[in-house]
Amino acid sequence: MPVRETKRERALIVGAGLAGVQTAAELRAQGWDGRVTLLGAEPHPPYDRPPLSKELLAGEPAEGAERGGAHLLDVDYAALGVELLLGRTATGLDTAGRRLDTDGGPLPYDHLVLATGAEAVRLPGTGRTPGVHVLRTLDDARALRAVLAARGSLVVIGAGWIGAEVATAAAAAGCRVTVVEAAPRPLPGALPAEVTEPMRRWYAEAGVELRLGLRVTAVGTGRVELADGTALAADAVLAGVGSRPATGWLAGSGIALGADGSVRADERLRASAPGVYAVGDCASYPSARYGVRLLIHHWDNALGGPRTVAAGIRGERAVHDPVPYFWSEQFGRYVQFLGRRGPADRLVWRGDPEAPEAEGPGWTACWLGPGGELTALLAVDRPRDLAQGRRLAERGTPLDEARVADPAVPLRAAAAPGRP
Repeated sequence: MPVRETKRERALIVGAGLAGVQTAAELRAQGWDGRVTLLGAEPHPPYDRPPLSKELLAGEPAEGAERGGAHLLDVDYAALGVELLLGRTATGLDTAGRRLDTDGGPLPYDHLVLATGAEAVRLPGTGRTPGVHVLRTLDDARALRAVLAARGSLVVIGAGWIGAEVATAAAAAGCRVTVVEAAPRPLPGALPAEVTEPMRRWYAEAGVELRLGLRVTAVGTGRVELADGTALAADAVLAGVGSRPATGWLAGSGIALGADGSVRADERLRASAPGVYAVGDCASYPSARYGVRLLIHHWDNALGGPRTVAAGIRGERAVHDPVPYFWSEQFGRYVQFLGRRGPADRLVWRGDPEAPEAEGPGWTACWLGPGGELTALLAVDRPRDLAQGRRLAERGTPLDEARVADPAVPLRAAAAPGRP
């Protein structure tokens, strides 16, 4: 009598960015032997996104897996037994039938991982306007790099993380750069005014004109109009006004989405339908650490979440609740941020952000909670503070404020008396 082959379960991962690729790699690393299929809407092999606004945009590819201008993720898909389907877009989902609809036909699944990431927010009416750019994909970066290579003039709308990084690369390339921000300070949604105030001079020192408190009223090819009546001429315009989860295709699927468009996952990154998980930029999750639901659009979150998803697919219980972490490179400075500030947290400075840079290696802003625990930290050219602060924040260790304020005292030595 012939032996019937046992059916291998199939994990279908939608999205071939870092979160999707890392989920496939984690499944194999954790010993899962089912089928793994990775679906990517872009035709390019999976690549890393942070270099798009850093080395790649500046025309300085980092060492490693760089081919054709893309920092490819270093994964041997064939060796892992991962089926890679590129240039194929998800169009719908039947959770009852466990079937994903795509523009290349339906795909069945036993386990589905939503890792579709986020998409750049475009200014109204500018979707097809020549010379108006966003920066989210490899093709976006290539188009914008052509402007930088020609040393054209650039208007950047938005002084957030992406706006600052693009302005950095454009100024270094010899472009004339103007950054326009509706808020009265840079990084308005990320940091308080007293911390961003020293950053204003970074723009001036780099030769970048920073216009704050001005709303953009119209954008066209080679032209940006402001609320004060000013019209700025430029060879190109970058809209750096944010991103949103790429989840529009899930409408009507029964998958619960938040008001922000994110897939509402639980603490184990399970979505609202059986066998469906969500990870990375498209997923929000409840954080017991901070007592709120978080939507984190950072590389570190996309790297860590797949461990939780892979464990869940394997039938194990794991919880995703990290200390958020993010880094940026701006105007020759290495900026790192971790944690989440609370409204009652105390700001403690380590070093003077207004001091001449020749006097010391950067500065750090720390936020301490009611019990003296480190809740958030911004380090500028002080990576050691970040590394040590990260461990302290994860443990919730109470700190001595006077020691925290002394930049000569290592943060790891700033624990309150009697505390490890």
